[in-house]
Formats: sequence, structure tokens, C-alpha cells
Amino acid sequence: MITIGIETSCDETSIALVEDGTKILSNIVSSQIDIHKIYGGVVPEVASRLHVEVINKLIDVALEKANLSFKDIDLIAVTHGPGLIGSLWVGIMVGKTLSLALEKPIVGVNHLEGHIFANFLREDPPTFPFISLIISGGHTEYLLVEGIRKYKLLGQTLDDAAGEAFDKVARILGLSYPGGPEIEKVAKNGNPVFNLPKVKCDRDLDISFSGLKTAILYLVRDLKNEGKEIPVADIAASFQKRVVEELIERALIAVKKFKINTLVLSGGVIANSYLQERFKKISVEEKIKLYLPPKELCTDNAAMVASAGYHLYKNGYVNDLSLSAIPDLPLGGS
Repeated sequence: MITIGIETSCDETSIALVEDGTKILSNIVSSQIDIHKIYGGVVPEVASRLHVEVINKLIDVALEKANLSFKDIDLIAVTHGPGLIGSLWVGIMVGKTLSLALEKPIVGVNHLEGHIFANFLREDPPTFPFISLIISGGHTEYLLVEGIRKYKLLGQTLDDAAGEAFDKVARILGLSYPGGPEIEKVAKNGNPVFNLPKVKCDRDLDISFSGLKTAILYLVRDLKNEGKEIPVADIAASFQKRVVEELIERALIAVKKFKINTLVLSGGVIANSYLQERFKKISVEEKIKLYLPPKELCTDNAAMVASAGYHLYKNGYVNDLSLSAIPDLPLGGS
């Protein structure tokens, strides 16, 4: 069964063709980062216009790379939330047009659901139940996943998501957008010598990054007031270490609390090499079965959407042409 995946939730336009939810035939991604970098962040109107400009061409490229034609498509899977409403509508309208023209079913996919299913594109996909940690630009969530669309939210960020925290701290340090890769890059030449405060929340699986961001802001301010040079690499390394340790601490709590020994990571921040190394080390020490998607599937892409759509369809989930964009779509929402 050939599924075409369509992803336009934020600032990447992506089209993929996936066979039986597991085999990637093509996965084309057009990033807008270089354009949004000029503005220091994603500009919603610019993002949606850029999706419109490239999406039809990407479909042609994806079909050509997969050596397929429109008649080979059996299912359309499209992200319909959460995300930027203008960007979401671009993908949805293309998906509904394909569904109508090809007379094929369409499935709306939650963007976060797609990230989870990036791990189902591995040769050895995870089996239910498992603990899921999604770490992206806009979300940081711990979930108990018991099956298809069977999600229980265990904990989440109370303010900034991890990706947002990286962007804001990068800005404080004078680094460019996007902040995550920039902090990772400079942190490689730094030492985590600054003792940043631990995160404290009322619930043991919730997390907050606003205090860390404020601590960095005050640290940089005080150093400037004292006329000292700002050790950007050391501050970046200290911040990165504290964020990762906080994420690991809560992941271990979830695994032990629910007695589920499988941990599935996903989302753009998972591409951070230091984060991956630390989670791999801890998983060996704690005898946890750890799943990470390939690096190219950590960030937004349509292959993960196609995989999720396939599995949803096989479990009876299907939409009609009333499918709509829902910018704040909760996980599990249809």
C-alpha cells in the first residue's frame, strides 16, 4: 500500500511516499530556515506563501524519485495540526485535492503523532506499550502510549518547550536562529562549568525551562556589568547539559513509575548529538530499550506523516473532505 505523506505544519514543506507504513520510497524536504533566519524566527505569513510556491514541485520530485505515478497512490496522509494555521491549510488543501481527484481515502495526522511514528520507519519498530518523549520546537511531552491513538499525557512543559528555550538562550548569547543547532555547535568547544538551577515543578513529570532561561539572562547581564568577557561556549555547554539532565531525570521516573522498559524519543531536538549520547548511556546503565529515529527523521518530514497515516488507516481511522486545520490539535485528536 502506497501512502503519500504531506507535511506543512511550520517551516518545512515535505512530501514523501512510503510503502506499507515502513519503507521510504522518497522523502523530500524543502526547508525555509535560511529565509526565516533573516527575521530571527518563523514568520507565519511568509511560511504559508513559501509552502504554496514549492509544494506542487515537491510532489513531482517525490513521485519521480520513487519511480511512481499518481495512479500508484492508495492513501493520502496529511498533517492537520497542531501548527501554523496558514501553513496547515496549504497541505490540507493539496491533500483533499488529491483525495478527490484520485478517489482515494485521506487521513488527518496529528503532527506530534507523526513524530512518534518516525520510529516505526526503523527496521525494528517499537511495540506497545512504551513511554514516549517528544521534544520539539513547540512541544515537550511525556506520554504513555498503549496503542494506536491510545495516549496518556504524563507530563509536559509548563512554559517554553525545549526547542523554544534553546532559541531564546541562543538569542541571549548572541547566536543566530535556529538556536538549537547553534548552541550544540558552540557547546562542543565549551565546558559545563556553570552550576545552573535545577527545575522544580509540583508534578514530577512536568518540566519548566523559564527559570533556566532567566538564570542565563542574569548570568550574562552580571558578567557584562563586571566588564568580563562572556564565555559563550561554556554557558552553552552548561545550559545544554542542564536541559538534557532534566529530560533524562523525568524519563527515568516515567519508566520506573509505570514499569515499562521501552523509551521512544522523537522530535527535532532529538537530533542533538549530546542529547542522544546521554540518553544512550543512561539506557545501557538502566537496561532500558531505547528507540531513536534516524537523524534525518527527527526534524519535520512527510515520511513520518505517511507512516502514521498508514497505521491509523489500518486501524479504522479515516477522514472525509471536511478535514480541517486545527492549530492547537491535542494529541489523539482527529
